[in-house]
Amino acid sequence: MGTLNEVKDTFKGHFQVEPQVLAEKLSKIKAFVFDWDGVFNDGKKDEHGSSPFGEVDSMGINMLRFNHYLHTGKTPFTAILSGEKNKASFAFSLREHFNAVYYKVTNKKEALVHVCQTNNLEPHEIAFFFDDILDLSFAERCGLRIMVGRPCNPFLIEYAQRKNLADYITAADGSSNAIREATELLIGTRGLYDETIQHRAYFTAEYKAYLQMRNMPEPVFYTDVHSEIKFQLPQ
Repeated sequence: MGTLNEVKDTFKGHFQVEPQVLAEKLSKIKAFVFDWDGVFNDGKKDEHGSSPFGEVDSMGINMLRFNHYLHTGKTPFTAILSGEKNKASFAFSLREHFNAVYYKVTNKKEALVHVCQTNNLEPHEIAFFFDDILDLSFAERCGLRIMVGRPCNPFLIEYAQRKNLADYITAADGSSNAIREATELLIGTRGLYDETIQHRAYFTAEYKAYLQMRNMPEPVFYTDVHSEIKFQLPQ
């Protein structure tokens, strides 16, 4: 991998902060939280209200988590935060052993408080991946904000830039693997990119140790019950 300046030349999204600042923010991150609709996909739903994910993004997230492990010796807290009930997100979180899923939570600012209180986190220790209006109150307080860009809402992107609600805005949209773009950027910015890829490609002892630790959690499901976020398994 090249220098941080070369990172900026390589990625075609909008850098709202310099790569060096991204690297500094990443060094404090302990949690990765992902919106679903419009982030893992284009936001379209099937007749059951579900929208899909892709393996390209899944690999990127796993490598981001592994890279975090290589730097810290710990696996990060990972969660999905959605205003809707999406069966594909539940399946993904179970398969990938996320720590939590928040579904049908429309006031995401309250979700941030719950995430922090429940997991002994501070807002500046959370990286948030998002795309739309309902996400902005959560993004405002997070330590690292990755916004998924798309050409249909240039005013919203300009708003996020003007209000300092994003640190990087992806060139790819949700249907074109924006998450993979973001994870490549963050791994390359933080360092140990080659080591991350090599350990995974050759399934080394280091990767096996990480995978065993990664696969220990099972996601806890939370939703909004009478304006209060509570544990509740989806029906």
